[in-house]
Amino acid sequence: MGRAFEFRKARKMKRWSAMAKAFTRIGKDIVMAVKEGGPDPDANSKLRAVIQNAKSINMPKENVERAIKRASDKSQGDYKVVMFEGYAPHGIAVLVETATDNNNRTVANVRMHFSKAEGNLGTSGSVEFMFDHTCNFSINAEGLDPEELELELIDFGAEEIFEEEEGILIYAPFESFGALQKELERRNIEILSSGFERIPQVTKKLSAEEAADVEKLLERLEEDDDVQNVYHTMEESED
Repeated sequence: MGRAFEFRKARKMKRWSAMAKAFTRIGKDIVMAVKEGGPDPDANSKLRAVIQNAKSINMPKENVERAIKRASDKSQGDYKVVMFEGYAPHGIAVLVETATDNNNRTVANVRMHFSKAEGNLGTSGSVEFMFDHTCNFSINAEGLDPEELELELIDFGAEEIFEEEEGILIYAPFESFGALQKELERRNIEILSSGFERIPQVTKKLSAEEAADVEKLLERLEEDDDVQNVYHTMEESED
C-alpha cells in the first residue's frame, strides 16, 4: 500500500468527526458550491459531491435543503477558502484550510492560535510544497473488484485504491477530481463521499511530550469555527 493508505489509516477522519462541527462545515461547503454553480445538484457536480458528504455524516435532508435555500438568497454572503501556513513546536509544518466571510477575523484568530501554542505563522508557500494535494472518493464496494477497478480507472487519474470497512477508497491527484467523478457516475457506481486532502510527503516522529506540544496547536485550530481542515507533518498514531 502507498502513502495515501498509510495516511488514511492513521487519520481515519478522526479530526473531522472530533470537531463536533461537521454540519457547520458542510453548510459552508454548500454555500460555496451553490454560489459557484447554482442550486440544482443535477447541473452542479460540486454541489452533488457536497450533498453526498452530508449524507455520509447523517446530516438531515431538511438541513441540506435549508442550506441550499439560504445560499441561493442574494443577501447571503459568500465564504472564501483561505490557506494559512506555519510551524508548530519541534519543527512540525502545519497547513490550515479555512472558509471565511471575514478575512480580518480569521487572520487574527489563526495568528493568535499559533502564538499561544508557541508556533509561528509563516508566509504563503512556506510549507504547502511539503504536501501533495489529493482528491478521494469513497464508493460502495458491492460487486466491485478493487484490483480490476484500479486498472480501469488509471486513465482517469486513480493512483491508489484500497478497501475500508465503509467501501472502496480511491485516491488521485487534486486535478483528477472532475474526471473521476464523471466516470464513477457514468458507471452508476454509488459515491458515498468525496473530498480533498493534503498528504505530507515526509512525516516526523516525536516523543509523547513533544507530540503533546503540537496537539495544543492542532486542537486550538480545529476548534475555530472558520477552520475546515488542518494538516501537519507529525507522524500520527493510529489510536
